[in-house]
Amino acid sequence: MIKSMTGFGRSSSAENNRNIIVEIRTVNHRYNDIYVRLPKSLSFLEDKVKSSAAASVTRGKTDIYISYEDNSENARTIAVDEGLAGAYADALRKIRENLKLKDDISVGLISSLPDVLKVERQEEDLETIWDHIFPVLTDALKLLTEMRTEEGSKLKDSLLDRSAGIEKYLEKIETRAPEVITDYRARLESRITELLQQQPVDENRLAAETAIFADRCSIDEEIVRLKSHLGQMKASFDSVEPVGRKLDFLIQEMNREVNTIGSKANDLVITKNVVDMKSELEKIREQVQNIE
Repeated sequence: MIKSMTGFGRSSSAENNRNIIVEIRTVNHRYNDIYVRLPKSLSFLEDKVKSSAAASVTRGKTDIYISYEDNSENARTIAVDEGLAGAYADALRKIRENLKLKDDISVGLISSLPDVLKVERQEEDLETIWDHIFPVLTDALKLLTEMRTEEGSKLKDSLLDRSAGIEKYLEKIETRAPEVITDYRARLESRITELLQQQPVDENRLAAETAIFADRCSIDEEIVRLKSHLGQMKASFDSVEPVGRKLDFLIQEMNREVNTIGSKANDLVITKNVVDMKSELEKIREQVQNIE
């Protein structure tokens, strides 16, 4: 089943007083580029996140946003700068003595002074943090894949319709091709008869000229190759492997065959169907650009 390169997945968790949000966005891109945005304190997880994403996304530009807040009881502690508190106390006593003040120097006063008490975040075990984030990331990737698969299914239906259109035009061309030779022989015979003023036509010369024309405008090989490419393209739609690049190549080859048919055609009916096929191929090419 083909997948679209465009998708979105979001998951969150608030268990154990840890708030985790993972958002993933993907858009079409020629290669597989994964960008991860993490809190600075969690930058060490970037490679793990990329590896997990690469297992689900093989082509496209992927942006992953992760926020993590640890509000658990053990997440913070209070640190006391006893040296600074002592310095404050000494300074306050000196002020009291010099100014002959009677106010007491209390713990509340000292602790309220700048930088005496500091809230510090406890460093959590790195693997523990990853164990909390990984399930949320996995769920977001799962939702992303579901959306990309659903979009891929819609693309498949559209591509099958376009392919059927090309096959219809190709069938008309295949039916018309022998008639082009017959029409050319008839026109050539009429012209020669006109020029020779009713004298007998040299059948051998007429046959030779017709054979030369038939060889020059033969599109049998191009039709066979185009049918083969169409078959390969439709078979690719059900592949479990990424097929975007393969489809890119097949579209290029089909376009080459159609152009060759058009240049050899020498017939308005075939030319019209070639124009219609090129229009369908261009629409397919645009859609294929968004397939993984």
